[in-house]
Amino acid sequence: MNFLMRMLTWWNGQTVGTQLFTARNGVKVGEDQEGNVYYQTKDGKRRWVIYNGEIEASRIPPEWHGWIHFTWDEPPTESAPKRQSWELPHIENRTGTALAYVPPGSIRRPEPVERRDYEAWQPE
Repeated sequence: MNFLMRMLTWWNGQTVGTQLFTARNGVKVGEDQEGNVYYQTKDGKRRWVIYNGEIEASRIPPEWHGWIHFTWDEPPTESAPKRQSWELPHIENRTGTALAYVPPGSIRRPEPVERRDYEAWQPE
């Protein structure tokens, strides 16, 4: 069943075509803390990621995002960018999940927040 899922769907991991291309042309560059594996071609002109689990682009940490989009030439395994004290740890996009951000006053909040900074206009 796993083979059939890989043949017919791209969102459940790498497809058979990606696996063959990676085996023939890919050079493993590194791996991030989530288990995603990063590759490039032997000439360095193409870069890609094989996700560990569901394919979601926001699961790529910022240091690898810069490398995969050719912002810098060296991968984080060779020269990791300096982390600032104010930087938060990377989290994936939570839109569409129960953990998504819901602003105050939204009808999606379980308990509505009473606003005291707004007065409705009343005609005189």
